[in-house]
Amino acid sequence: MKTDIHPENYRLVAFKDMSNEDIFITKSTAETKETIEHDGVDYPLVKLEISRTSHPFYTGKSKLVDTAGRIDKFKNKYSKFKK
Repeated sequence: MKTDIHPENYRLVAFKDMSNEDIFITKSTAETKETIEHDGVDYPLVKLEISRTSHPFYTGKSKLVDTAGRIDKFKNKYSKFKK
């Protein structure tokens, strides 16, 4: 096996899903300034909006995200075509 092929900052990193507070640990070179204590060990922290534990495809639950009232705007715009 070749020596010295991994980057210097290749280490264990905690990834936290902010929608359901799930944390998983894996090796990564992701840059981060925050840390978190998990199981008594401090890890660099990367925050995620969505992960395998909250993604609708993997969980089987669809989740409706209404950003800036897009659904209401759509309903108001096309309400005149409603019979």
